[in-house]
Parts: sequence; structure tokens; C-alpha cells
Amino acid sequence: MLIFAAMADFNLIMPKMGESIMEATILRWLKQPGDMVALDETILEIATDKVDSEIPSPVAGKLVTILFDVDAVVPVGQTIAVIATDAKVASPSGNGKATPPPPQAEKVASVPAPPPIEKTPAPVAAKTESVPYVPSSGSAHTTIVASNSGGRFYSPLVRKIASSEGINQAELDHIPGTGQGDRVTKSDILSYLSTRGIQQQAAVAPAPQVQAAAPTSAATVEQKPAPAAVSTSYDGNVEIIEMDRMRKMIAEHMVRSKHTSPHVTSMVEADVTEMVLWRDRVKGDFLKKYGEKITFTPIFIEAIVKAIRDFPMINVSVEGDTILLKKNINIGMAAALPSGNLIVPVIHNADGYNLMGLTKKVNDLANRARSNKLKPEEIQDGTFTLTNVGTFGNVMGTPIIFQPQAAIMAAGAIRKKPGVVETEFGDLIAIRHYMFLSLSYDHRVVDGSLGGSFLKKVSDYLEAFDPDREI
Repeated sequence: MLIFAAMADFNLIMPKMGESIMEATILRWLKQPGDMVALDETILEIATDKVDSEIPSPVAGKLVTILFDVDAVVPVGQTIAVIATDAKVASPSGNGKATPPPPQAEKVASVPAPPPIEKTPAPVAAKTESVPYVPSSGSAHTTIVASNSGGRFYSPLVRKIASSEGINQAELDHIPGTGQGDRVTKSDILSYLSTRGIQQQAAVAPAPQVQAAAPTSAATVEQKPAPAAVSTSYDGNVEIIEMDRMRKMIAEHMVRSKHTSPHVTSMVEADVTEMVLWRDRVKGDFLKKYGEKITFTPIFIEAIVKAIRDFPMINVSVEGDTILLKKNINIGMAAALPSGNLIVPVIHNADGYNLMGLTKKVNDLANRARSNKLKPEEIQDGTFTLTNVGTFGNVMGTPIIFQPQAAIMAAGAIRKKPGVVETEFGDLIAIRHYMFLSLSYDHRVVDGSLGGSFLKKVSDYLEAFDPDREI
């Protein structure tokens, strides 16, 4: 039997980074056309509004074409590069001879030619300022983007929203953008629309006092964005610091979450003395036995998982007028980065781990989060989030919900306090370990009864910790 090597093209596509992520920005190409690429070798770095990620190659071969330049914003599922691979094809016959397959047939079978041809012009349109906007007749996430005479680009989705809301080009050009290169995102235009009426009234109100401007309606329209353009002068005692990309994205998420979910926060104080004493007693043996340092975080997650089983309606999200009840319990854990920003890696199917398994996952995700080595799938599909404000010495907090989840719990610092202890001989005053737990929840779908009961159940599990538990 003869073996023939045939070249086959593989389309590298922009991966889906999360259920709410529909596009990503290319930060850097680590390989260039003509370079050989090994299996799982990093080809490029991308950024979303949640995390920066390295994208490995799913195949080995030669990088033939790069379809998007650095800083290009690319929809999920779009082909971003083409890799030529060596495909070995065997074709045995009855007389012991082999007939090599037609090379063209192999290429057509491996990857259809039309998609790259249709998508290739997209980067050219993104660079050309004179290209007019072309409305998309298909998906809202097409690669065609539009620009105005000033060189600012708008996605078809933003254009569609602007058109439906009667926003003209001049007004659109003055909307502040938080995306790459001040690009206007969906959240930017929706935030603008929420205050548009107030801004228009403020801009139009002074018009009667200025008689000279009254006859020219166009001048009035041009003056609408003026309040946003006002600059402030600072003396030498003020340092102006530009937000980095991640800080801008975090700010956008926080504002959107507050606009989306009516937040309510419930709090309880838990006596966690038995849990603290147990951890102090076993942490040395735990490290020797498993090679892992045990913190309080996996213990908190274990209690949260148990409480979610008791109150599954806390493990939901909202989509329009429907409630999505999540069967998987995926716990996000907020981790602080060296830059001071936060990221939320996710422990998927956390209910399938024992305490040792949770400890390993917590430590692994936290360490790789700090070194920016998390995989895209490790920051997506969370259904509930835990943030430990006690790490910073805070006794309690009112966290903001991580959309599209319905609740987030904050664990405060553990402190020694005098407390009343009930014994068979009567009530006694003793030194105990206490902590506050606070739960912020989406009041559209989680009322006070459910939110309060769930938080109390978490507290009950922590207070009932078995001090004789084996490791």
C-alpha cells in the first residue's frame, strides 16, 4: 500500500470565549505567513471584555494566510487565518497498487473555498475610511463594518440600534466609546439611550436665550453634544491616569450590571469557629498529603454548592421574560490580579468535587489567573460567583452581580469576637470566630425570601462544620 502526502487547508476561526461574548480583538500575531506551526503552539493573542487569551493551533502545519490585522475586532466563528497541513491519504487497490487521490478533491473535501474568499475583504474595509456603510442582510455579527469621514468604525449591530432609535450620523459620532480605539459597543449606545432624553433637554433648554442661534436648526443639532466635550483644567497637584483596556471593560460591565439587574443585598453573621479550628489543625497534614495549601475558599464553595442544591432557583439567569434554570453548578471565584484588576475563573460542575478536589481547582485557577494563563473556557459559563472581600481585611461588602448570573456572595474577614455560647450548664460568653456573608441578587427573579433563605443556609452549613472531619 502506497501513502501519498497531500496538502490540506485548515481554517482557524475566532473561538467563542463565553456565552455573552460575540467578538474579540486581535492583540498580537505570534506567527507570520510562511511560519511553521506545531500542534497546540500559540499562534496569536486576543482580548475580549473579560480576559486576554492565547489561542493555540489545533493542527500542525504552515501558516499560509492571516485574514485580520492587529487591533481588528472579529466576530466569533469568523475565519482569521488559514493553515496548510500535511494530510496522509492511503488508497489500496485489489492488485496491490495505490492510486493517489486528486489533490484538488482533497482540498475541497477538507475546507470549502468560498468562505475565505467572502471573508477576506473584511480587513480591507476596516482599514479604508472611505468605504460606506453597507447594511447586513444576514447575521448581526457580519464582518462588514462601517466608518464615517473621521475614521471611526461602527458594527452593524450598533448601526441597527442607531437606525431604530432615530440617531443620525452626527449624533452617533459624539457617543463616547469604551471599545478598542474608542469604538462604540452595544452597551455604550444602550447607556447613551437611557439618558438621551435628558441630554437633549439640557442641550435645547438654553436655545431661547441665544436669539442669534434660533433661526438655524442645524446649529442647534450640532450643539447637542457640547456638554460632553467640556474639559476641566487641573493644577500640578492632579495626576491624570488613563484607564487601561481591562479597567475600561470592568467599568462597562459594572455599569451594565447595575442597569440590568435591580440589586438587593442580604447579610448574615456566621459563627465559623469550628471551621477555623479544623483548618488550623489540619493545614500542615493536608499540605504533606496532597501537596496543596488549603484555604477557606474551597470550604465556602462546598457550602455554596450544598445550598444551591437546596435552593436551585438561585442558580438561574434571565433572558427577556424567561428564566433559565441552570442544571450545572458552575462556581466563579473572583481572583485579584497583580495589576489590581479582578478576573473570575470558573469551577465547572463544582458539585462533582470533594473538598480536596475543590482545593486543587481553586489553587490552580488562582495561580494561572495571576500569570494570565487561563484558557478561554475557564472563564465562561459561570452560574454563581463567590468573592472574598475578607482577603483585603473588609468585614463585609455589597458585590455587583456578574451578568448574566442572578446572584453573587461576598465572604468577609474572619474576626475573633466575644459571643454567647449555649451549653447544658447555661449561656456562656466565649471568644469565637465570626464572619459576615453578604448576598447580592437580581430582584427581578430572586425575592427577599429566596435570597435570605439561601444565604442563611450557606451560613448554617459553615456553622455546622464537623471539627472531627478527616482529610
